[in-house]
Amino acid sequence: MADTATTASAAAASAANASSDAPPFQLGKPRFQQTSFYGRFRHFLDIIDPRTLFVTERRLREAVQLLEDYKHGTLRPGVTNEQLWSAQKIKQAILHPDTNEKIFMPFRMSGYIPFGTPIVVGLLLPNQTLASTVFWQWLNQSHNACVNYANRNATKPSPVSKFIQGYLGAVISAVSIAVGLNVLVQKANKFTPATRLLIQRFVPFPAVGRLSCRRAPGCSSLCKASCAWQPSAWPCHWPSASSHRCQRLKHPS
Repeated sequence: MADTATTASAAAASAANASSDAPPFQLGKPRFQQTSFYGRFRHFLDIIDPRTLFVTERRLREAVQLLEDYKHGTLRPGVTNEQLWSAQKIKQAILHPDTNEKIFMPFRMSGYIPFGTPIVVGLLLPNQTLASTVFWQWLNQSHNACVNYANRNATKPSPVSKFIQGYLGAVISAVSIAVGLNVLVQKANKFTPATRLLIQRFVPFPAVGRLSCRRAPGCSSLCKASCAWQPSAWPCHWPSASSHRCQRLKHPS
């Protein structure tokens, strides 16, 4: 019955989309083809689109209702594929796929760039003291941990202690690498002051990059975003990946 209703909604939507450039709507599927780099790239841009941060509560309710109407075959006449894709984009950007609860704005994928950019700038500030190095590394790892937790796979609950252990390990490792490299550079007498300053600018990269490669098992939507660039990594074998959000489980190689 549900399949019949969905088919009826799809037929009604397609009738209103004869002249539309939007592809036929598919509930729960990506709008852009995942078989090409360009399609994955556009899908990635859709995920991190910061415009969804400004969606009102009313618009969110309308988007959710529109998708429910489509699912149950009660879609009103005249609804276009573009409207359906837009509604799905809004819902997926704001609501957690497992809990159906709103994700706190700074921890959404669409908020990763506007809220993460100031932290990156702080990491790259010149002439940092020990205290500022520790602070920015701690803030960066704290933000990453919150993003991962907010986008976690809620269908397989993990003890909070596991997230705390991972968070503490990430903070300690990042701070140790950053501080250790800074000390080594400062003690390297063979470098000129200009060379020493240039090398210090790149110290945050190994500290952040080393921890990023260990972060995949703890997230779902972040994995999906990175997969836009790494199709060879499919299918995903991480047990914590969410089938609702991670496209690697839906499009194996």
